[in-house]
Amino acid sequence: MTIKLLCIGKTDNKSLISLITEYEKRLSFYVKFTFEIIPDIKNSKNLSEAQQKQKEGELILGKINTTDALILLDENGKQHDSIAFSNYLQKHMNSGIKQLVFVIGGPYGFSEDVYKKSNGKISLSKMTFSHQMIRLFFIEQLYRGFTILRNEPYHHR
Repeated sequence: MTIKLLCIGKTDNKSLISLITEYEKRLSFYVKFTFEIIPDIKNSKNLSEAQQKQKEGELILGKINTTDALILLDENGKQHDSIAFSNYLQKHMNSGIKQLVFVIGGPYGFSEDVYKKSNGKISLSKMTFSHQMIRLFFIEQLYRGFTILRNEPYHHR
C-alpha cells in the first residue's frame, strides 16, 4: 500500500521543511509514502470562499484515482489517540487498497464535491493549527503509528 499526503499551498518555513523531510525519510522504512503539494490558487483574494473551495476541490479530485481511499483531515472528523490511529492504518493496510490518500485542505476547508468523494474524515485535535504545522504533525503521527505496529520504542506506552 502507498500512503499519499496531499496539501494545498507550499510551506515557506525552512525549519518545518527540514523536520517534515526528516519524518518522510523515517517513514520510508515502513511504507511507500508520497507528499504532494497542490499550488495555491492564483488571485484567490478575488474569489469568494465558496469559489476558492470549489477550485481547490477540483485540483484535489484531479489527484485522486477511482481506487484510492480518500481521507480528509477535517476539524469535524473522528479523533484517535496514537494507538487507535495505528490500528486505523493497519485496518486500511489489511483492506487491500492500493493507495490511502490523506488531504489537508486550504484555509476554508473542502468543497462539497470533495466531501462526497471522501471515504472518511479524521481530526488531529480540537485545537486549530496552521496548515503548515499540520503537515509535520500528521507525518510524525504516521511514523509513530508504524512504530507502534512494529512494537518499536519510539512510542512509550
